[in-house]
Amino acid sequence: MKKILFLVTQSEFGGAQRYILEVASAFKSEGYPVLVAAGEGDNQLFKKLEKTGVRWHALKKLKRVPGPLKIISAVFEISHLLKKEGPEVLFLGSTAAGILGSIAASLFKLTTKNYQLKTIYRIGGWAFNDPRPWWQRKIIILAEKLTASLKTQIIVNSEFDLQSALKYKIAPKKKLVKIYNGIDAEKLDFLPSEEAKEFLSSKLKAQGSKSQFESQNLRIIGTVANFYKTKGLEYLIKAARILNSQFPIFNFQLLIIGDGLERGNLEDLIKKSNLQNKVVLLGRIPDSYRYLKAFDVFVLPSLKEGFPWVILEAMAAGLPIVASEVGALPEIIKNGKSGFLVQPKESENLAKKIRDLLQNPELRNEFTKMAKEKLNEFSLQTMLQKTKEVIEN
Repeated sequence: MKKILFLVTQSEFGGAQRYILEVASAFKSEGYPVLVAAGEGDNQLFKKLEKTGVRWHALKKLKRVPGPLKIISAVFEISHLLKKEGPEVLFLGSTAAGILGSIAASLFKLTTKNYQLKTIYRIGGWAFNDPRPWWQRKIIILAEKLTASLKTQIIVNSEFDLQSALKYKIAPKKKLVKIYNGIDAEKLDFLPSEEAKEFLSSKLKAQGSKSQFESQNLRIIGTVANFYKTKGLEYLIKAARILNSQFPIFNFQLLIIGDGLERGNLEDLIKKSNLQNKVVLLGRIPDSYRYLKAFDVFVLPSLKEGFPWVILEAMAAGLPIVASEVGALPEIIKNGKSGFLVQPKESENLAKKIRDLLQNPELRNEFTKMAKEKLNEFSLQTMLQKTKEVIEN
């Protein structure tokens, strides 16, 4: 069996890390020798890998937005790791890792005689589709184009990203393969609704926030996201402000599970909107999916997405969903049939769709039924099998 080195930019747990965790642990259980290396972050990925027995390695120089000197030092650090481990497959799992890792792999192969190394790049949402200045997008597109020739195969997780790669001529179609994210819904150990509410209520009280769980007819709007600009959380908070002012008959609380660099800005917006008792930032919660059944409606207001795992978990939990029409989301949710899709940054429309679901239990039931049927298309076993085919072929 081939020795595989998985490389991802950050050790902070997100979509790319989730994919690496699922694949690396599954391959290890089949007897593959695997190692996962990651750069900056809070090491949550490493903690999860330890539970599965997968070896890991912390890279000190690999950063999400590296400066020129860091780029050079990161390339040499990765190249040194390749020389030490001698893998047959280098599996790159995010933008910076994909670009710098492929350069390091090429340098390594040039200096190592008769060495065969297969370089696979799996991207969970092209960085050039992020809301950013045009010149940054141009630089990222150029970097992806220049390094695509250094990669054996490129995996995308949505038709949207496949078409984006072809549109910007990142790589020829024969080098691209689409593999949807997948979960094993039967193995998700959700807490029952009341137990989940009790847990979240205790979290609220522990951090000094006012819990309204005892209030009559309370509706919980919830989401789980890292606090990045691309997650569009400010627009969800603005939607909560609209709900609070235009539809005061609704007794609701918005709970946001997660953390990140945008926390300060989000706290300021909550305070300016006088929503301290309505909107609460709960921080990171390990295995946060377990508490999804506490929510009445799940909202993902992202400005950019690849293929969000949390949407599959929300579908499995039986939650009606409102999400932005970005990335793979139109491939997962049929608007008006299994959920609502809105254009990003449209807080008023977001508020309207949330209100429609809160006041219509029949619609909520219809959405969740259709979503659970759609979920069958996104199985963990299919994802793992297709990934294995790319590695072995």
